Order: sequence, then structure tokens, then C-alpha cells
Amino acid sequence: MLASMLLAGCGGEEFQDLRDFVKNAGADMRGKIAPPPEVKPYEPFVYNNEANLPDPFKPRKPELRAGGRAGLNQPDLERPKEALEEFPLEGLKMVGYLYQNKVGYAVIRAPDGKLHRVKAGNYVGLNFGLIQEVTDTEVVIKEMVQDSAGDWSERMSSLQLME
Repeated sequence: MLASMLLAGCGGEEFQDLRDFVKNAGADMRGKIAPPPEVKPYEPFVYNNEANLPDPFKPRKPELRAGGRAGLNQPDLERPKEALEEFPLEGLKMVGYLYQNKVGYAVIRAPDGKLHRVKAGNYVGLNFGLIQEVTDTEVVIKEMVQDSAGDWSERMSSLQLME
């Protein structure tokens, strides 16, 4: 029994310096937290029509131009739509070319997988795209796009024959 007491007494002091270090290592380290930013009180914006500001809750429509039309070059909005006008131009692919009765036709694959035969004068795409020319390698298209002021402008696009 005396031997076990001696062993227990000697073993306790062996790592005492390590225990003291761990106990006191974080005593001097205090984190510094910056004070929170000053909160400014909310100042509501008083909306009055005296400043001639547009009503933010009403949709804005382009103003009618002289002559009663909303912009120049306006396409015929009453024209019946063709089959390929329900798809964006980016989704259409030219997959073939036919030449019949001295007229060139392009074979177009729509996103739904159906094939369509088109020629100059047909419409394609969502932006009133009128086919100007069909060659054996491409379809040249004139689109009509409207800007925020209500003016219509032409934009040329094309579909290239897929290899």
C-alpha cells in the first residue's frame, strides 16, 4: 500500500506545468468586437402628385405618336399567326433545303420535333420574323422588335443549315 501511495504522489506532479499552461493560456486573450453601426431612423417618402411623378403602381404604356400609331414600322398585329410563330427563333433549326418549281424552300425543325417547309414571305419566331430569302445554306429573316418608347425597329437574323 505504501508503494502505491508513493507512485500516485509522484505521478501527479509530472504534468502540472502543462495543466497550468492550458488553464492560463486564454486568460489574457479577450476578443474585441466593433460596436454595431448606428441605426438611422426610417424616413418615409411622401408621394404627392405635385412633383409630376408617375404613379409607381400603374403600368406604363408607350404614348401614341402622331397619326395614332404606337411607333413607326408597326407590323400587322391582326394578321393570323403561322405555325412557326409560336416558337422563339433560337429554338428553330434549318435541317434541309428543297428546290421545287423554281422556288427555294427551307426545311425547319421546330422544338416540338415537327418539320415545316417554309419559303420567302413566311413568318417565323416570336418577333414578327418575315423570311426575306431562302438559300441552300441559310434562311435570312427580318424581325420587328419594339422598344420601351413604342417604336418598332428592324433586326436581321438568320438560321444556318445544320450539318
